[in-house]
Amino acid sequence: MRRSKVNIMLRLARLAKPLLHIMAIAVTMGVLGFLCAEFITILGGYAALNVIGFERVLPLGGLFVLLGVIALLRGVLHYAEQYSNHYIAFRLLAILRDKLFGKLRELCPAKLECRDKGSLISVITTDIELLEVFYAHTISPIMIAVIMSVIMVMFIGSYHAVLGVIAAVAYLFVGAVVPVIISKSCGRSAEAFRRESGSLNSFVLENLYGISELIQYGMGSQRIDEMKRRTEQLSEKESMLKRSEGINFAITTAAVVVFPLIMLAVSGALYSAGAVGFDGVIIPTVAMFSSFGPVIALANLGGGLQQTFAAADRVLDILDEQPSVPEISGGADVGFSGAAAENVTFSYGDDVVLDGVSAEIPEHGVVGITGRSGSGKSTLLRLFMRFWEAQSGEVAVSGRDIREINTSSLRRSESLVTQDTHLFHDTIEENLRIAKPDATHQELESACEKAAIHDFIMSLPEGYKTQVGELGETMSGGERQRLGVARAFLHDAPFLLLDEPTSNLDVLNEAVILKSVLSEKDERAVLLVSHRSSTMRIADKTYSVESGRLS
Repeated sequence: MRRSKVNIMLRLARLAKPLLHIMAIAVTMGVLGFLCAEFITILGGYAALNVIGFERVLPLGGLFVLLGVIALLRGVLHYAEQYSNHYIAFRLLAILRDKLFGKLRELCPAKLECRDKGSLISVITTDIELLEVFYAHTISPIMIAVIMSVIMVMFIGSYHAVLGVIAAVAYLFVGAVVPVIISKSCGRSAEAFRRESGSLNSFVLENLYGISELIQYGMGSQRIDEMKRRTEQLSEKESMLKRSEGINFAITTAAVVVFPLIMLAVSGALYSAGAVGFDGVIIPTVAMFSSFGPVIALANLGGGLQQTFAAADRVLDILDEQPSVPEISGGADVGFSGAAAENVTFSYGDDVVLDGVSAEIPEHGVVGITGRSGSGKSTLLRLFMRFWEAQSGEVAVSGRDIREINTSSLRRSESLVTQDTHLFHDTIEENLRIAKPDATHQELESACEKAAIHDFIMSLPEGYKTQVGELGETMSGGERQRLGVARAFLHDAPFLLLDEPTSNLDVLNEAVILKSVLSEKDERAVLLVSHRSSTMRIADKTYSVESGRLS
């Protein structure tokens, strides 16, 4: 969904509501600071008039003292304005990140499995950072520019109404007309730049993950060529944006020179006609020369603001997306007394994976599910976890439809172990504690012994304090899988769902883990998915999945 720039600005501004008092301070400091900057020049004009005998606002010495005070005050006020704006920006970026990660948790896993990961990383990092431009350099500068323009139009217009009109036209042209024109000319380029930037991030990430395969099959040079091509495309988009910014700068600079000259010419004509005094020529012209600062700040937003809008649109896309499986918080909290699927049908788009499936998992014991790859075994486990929802039929836990059970309660009663265990860039100990943050070290060791990984951990120089590396890169597939099984044992849920838990293990380690699973069957229910006949031997009851049906 493509949003208008006004809609994006209103949505972003609405987030700043809790910090309006600080924004009011920023605007006040900004206006006062610019007034100080303006009147340093204006008072200089009065001093010149004083010297040549045309105007005497204050004694010359008093004017210089006042100029010094104003100059010092200008620095203090500018610092206060910038501090306030950046405080607002970084506070709001923290709020946005919190909202974004909260939304990603809601969307996971159904809405994130097929999403472009590199583009998602780009949104979470670069796009969020770009919003700092809006909060620190857009909201209050717009307010400051409007207030300052009104003040200066009134001040210059006090000498003659025509001069006030010239000032108003100048400020509107530089602060509104130029930014709007530039914005429209580079709007689509900014959107394309953000989109292709995310695509390039995905491509780089993909190649980093697959670098071993690229080296093995000699595809490195082709991938480098493709990366160069994409980088050049991105550079072309960036060049278009830079050209727009250059045009913006040229037009603004010309306007800053031309309008004061117009002011000088018109005020000179008015002086000749006796409509204004000599001060009505000097002061309005000097004031015009020195008063473009606030509106130039708006003009300079141009192309940069377009990138900010494009980034904000991508962030808002995620925040507005609705989860396929919304969390339940107003339902029931249940214990576990068995689970069942009754006439369940589920499809990924038009691909029907499960068709009228029914199965029963008693409170205690091991139930096995076997079948060929892609037959829907893993999907059934995820339906019990309510990662997805069945299109028809009912999935129940403890005799209650899981759509009526609080999500937190359901997660507490279930543990899922998949073929691919994700490890975070932390120690083994902290990776295990994800399952139970307050676990004692003895509980960690007990879970790892059941998962046949304790002896390996103790063989490492730092034991449970060993870093696993990014994505668990220092661990083999089998070691990661056993740590996943250990997590499940540590979670100690009454319903244990195991999806090919021994696929990466040798026969010896498989036997140890299956023995541990078998020893648990009197205390919990185990739903075990595997294509190995050796694994299925521990099951009390086995279902076979073929063409989306259980038998």
